[in-house]
Amino acid sequence: MKKRSLSEVTEREEAEAEFPAPLYPEPTPAAFNLHRENLLVEIDRQSVNALQQPRVRRRITVTVFSAAVAFAAITAVVLPNLGTSPAPKVAPASTASVQLLEQAALTATVNPPTSPRNMQFMYVKVTGHTTALSENQDGKMERSRQSENYEQWTSVDGSSRTVQRQGGANETLLDAPGQGSFGLPTYRFLEKLPTDPTELLKVIYREAELNHGEGSDSTTGPDQQAFVMIGDLLRASVAPPEVSAALYRAAAHIPGVIAIPSSVDAAGRRGVAVARVHDGERSEWIFDKETTLFLGERTVLLEDNAWGKAGTAVTSTAVTASGVTDKPGQAPMRPSEQSGTSST
Repeated sequence: MKKRSLSEVTEREEAEAEFPAPLYPEPTPAAFNLHRENLLVEIDRQSVNALQQPRVRRRITVTVFSAAVAFAAITAVVLPNLGTSPAPKVAPASTASVQLLEQAALTATVNPPTSPRNMQFMYVKVTGHTTALSENQDGKMERSRQSENYEQWTSVDGSSRTVQRQGGANETLLDAPGQGSFGLPTYRFLEKLPTDPTELLKVIYREAELNHGEGSDSTTGPDQQAFVMIGDLLRASVAPPEVSAALYRAAAHIPGVIAIPSSVDAAGRRGVAVARVHDGERSEWIFDKETTLFLGERTVLLEDNAWGKAGTAVTSTAVTASGVTDKPGQAPMRPSEQSGTSST
């Protein structure tokens, strides 16, 4: 190593006295690790935005000279973007949505317990519409509204074929659901689900991760898929009251869930809603404002796209009756008591 002359040392000391280095207080290890993680998340996020591709986790090697130097470098990279970039993590469910979901859970538990026999059927009656896209002869995409009006009878134990009646006329026989699944729930499948909300959410997330987790081609993501899965179970099936309550309480732990003060279902019934925004769309679960009974669902566009203009409800459904029956084609005697939904 070259030895510095006395004059060089003197000049260095004079320069440091005249222009002292900026002060970067030594951060705590916890603060340093937090900022380091933020840096890595920011690098990943900006890379994905630039490529417009599904997120891929990359291994990033960071050489750390000292905690103080690294802290300064991280601050320099991250802080200029804070005013223009969205937060990398989604906020927890809002307080208002948690309170509404808890009230819905309490309402569900008021329902008398059901003990259907294996030879019986779960019954739901749904009205509404969905939007479909199709390509015309000119190569342009056209929107069309399709009916979602149907009645459905699903075997309690999955041993018999499912019957669906659309528009009050044609009956469609579907395959027997067997033991049941999240996609084809039977009553026996639902009653085996955990009634502890935390454990139930773990089960739902494991299912959501299969096709919507990290490394998949899905743009939905496990949080949104978990919200959709719970909504489908609430709309399309009859569950034990304690399971319905657990589903509501599990949803309160999904990030990004919010409350909507006013919404309307496909039957024209107005209420309040919990919702989650994803990719320019808001998925809503609608509840009666007075009783917090589940009414239905809808998906509203928040920005113009191929499916329609902002504010359009591209899907809207209402559960108008549900319960347990002895055979397909039969309506339950007291559907509102069986399901906690109002009947029409």
